[in-house]
Amino acid sequence: MKKAFICSAYSGDIEKNTERAKRYCLTAIDHGYAPFAPHLLYPQFLCDESRADRYAGIQCGLEFLKCCDIVLVFGDITYGMKKEIDLAAELKIPIEYIGGAND
Repeated sequence: MKKAFICSAYSGDIEKNTERAKRYCLTAIDHGYAPFAPHLLYPQFLCDESRADRYAGIQCGLEFLKCCDIVLVFGDITYGMKKEIDLAAELKIPIEYIGGAND
């Protein structure tokens, strides 16, 4: 099973974006991927309102991105997502863009 990094928005409407990320993970599973969505994991124990915690969460997510086979990008691109996309491009990890923000 290939590992898919789920790249989608977290900040803004956190409740709605969290539900979307869960749905995106299920979609990835339906397509045969093992999904990883850092924004569903790290906010469980890091405070997104803390700059230091947010930075740590992003850095941890970027480390896991390095071992993924593909990056699946859902919705409109945010600042945090751009970092993930840029790293994937640098590492030549395939990137697939899927739908807009309301998908």
